Amino acid sequence: MAIRGSLREASLPDVLQLLAMGQKTGCLSVANRSSFGSIYFDKGRICFASIVNRRDRLGDILVKSGRLQPSQLAEAIALQERAPNVRLGDLLVTHGMITREVLDAQIRVQIEEAVYFLFTWTQGTFNFESDVRPESQDVLVSISPDALLLEGARRIDEWSLIEKKIPTFDLIFAPDHTRLRDRTATLTSEQALLLELIDGQRDVQQLIDASGLVDFEVGKALYGLLTAGFLHQVGRSRAEAVTTDGRIDEHRNLGIAFYRTAMFDEAAREFRRVLELQATDEGAQYYLGLILLREAKWADAAALFREVGVAPGARAAVFHNLAYALERLGRLDEAWLALDEAARRGLADDPRLRTSRGIIHMHRGELAEADAELARAREGYGTTTPSGAWFHAASLVAALRGEAARAASILADGIGAHPHAAPLFNNRAVVLERSGDRDGALAVAERGVLEDATLPQLHKNVGDAHYRAGRATEALAAYQRAVKLAPLLGPDVHLKMGNIRFKAGERAEAIRSWEIAQQLDPANTIVRANLETVRRMS
Repeated sequence: MAIRGSLREASLPDVLQLLAMGQKTGCLSVANRSSFGSIYFDKGRICFASIVNRRDRLGDILVKSGRLQPSQLAEAIALQERAPNVRLGDLLVTHGMITREVLDAQIRVQIEEAVYFLFTWTQGTFNFESDVRPESQDVLVSISPDALLLEGARRIDEWSLIEKKIPTFDLIFAPDHTRLRDRTATLTSEQALLLELIDGQRDVQQLIDASGLVDFEVGKALYGLLTAGFLHQVGRSRAEAVTTDGRIDEHRNLGIAFYRTAMFDEAAREFRRVLELQATDEGAQYYLGLILLREAKWADAAALFREVGVAPGARAAVFHNLAYALERLGRLDEAWLALDEAARRGLADDPRLRTSRGIIHMHRGELAEADAELARAREGYGTTTPSGAWFHAASLVAALRGEAARAASILADGIGAHPHAAPLFNNRAVVLERSGDRDGALAVAERGVLEDATLPQLHKNVGDAHYRAGRATEALAAYQRAVKLAPLLGPDVHLKMGNIRFKAGERAEAIRSWEIAQQLDPANTIVRANLETVRRMS
């Protein structure tokens, strides 16, 4: 179940406390206008954290702290390329480049500094998704949020003072040698280190990189030196003039981070910025295509995937997604050809592709062939749990073959394996509806909405249940949510919205709904009759 909100309404420390008290497991995503961070929880304790476009990768931290030589990092990365499933940290320890104790300590520093940095954000949004794990990490640690909260509160207070003297990291300082020579106060070790690096040319960010200290340590040391009059500002760097390639990478990374946490509007914004800088960027086009699929804009998605597919060396996934868009448009022969192309590009034995072939057989009414293809897909998964899409398709085929018990069994297994897969709740609602359990169908559909409120079909099913029960207000609200997510969801939705509005005396709104239904399905005789009737009444 997702937990969402604004940092203006709830501070990040408060959110962390809530998740810790609830012993939650999952990922807390935090976004502002320029960056994106993730904090992963395991039973209420923090196990990983990172910030997009921030130089806090494990290898970089180890080199920066002097624990690892750049040549050793390069060697370890080369080893990892030959063994991609082996974590970098494990390679470093196995080959004697660092000890396990050093690794654990550095990972802890990485996580803590990321969390402390996120504490400084006062604007933006947060989103918690249950049971989401880090895709990759070098060591799994376990940190109590309580300790971070205490230190974070102290740092926030100190940062408010530091920022008055160091508002940006592009400032350049020079030492006042006269004052330093005549000083009576003892310098801290951090201040002494920085004074060796401050030369009137390095900016604050470069001092951070060169010193091996974290942002807060550098900021605190510089604040003390500035307050004592030992430093003075001599200018600003020109480092903020970021190269086009760097800007593209930043926007792309942000877009991917937003997409992975279901923040699709924000993701689309970042990918469009990539295309503004590089119109032919295939990665940005691909992700925009995925977002269009989420929005049920099948024709636009198909057009975009076709455009990406023209490029030399286009990935098999491009054609697989093109096939999905075409299948949803009812262009089954074209979808089959796209799957053939995906197979030629490396997905021939992929169970996901076999699942897609089974779905096309299903839409053609070839239920026996669909069942057989899905069975082959299941074999292809081996001991691996099948995807949610497989359970979705297999349950539909079983239901269409009149095997309600088998469909229910598949869905039970699917929901057990993918407890937050909203489409499976949708299918379960359909099966219950067909068995006559309308109340149960509504409850399951509403549970699906709680898992994924961005799935328009679930809102449609909730609306259908209320519509059949004569609850017009509830039905209309659900339909409105559905068409907001997917304006072209289906003519039946707009037909029913028109019916509800007409009965409520909202004639103009009813006509608009029916006109949309007619545009989506010009051959629909009921829509045509409704429009003719209401126009005669006018």
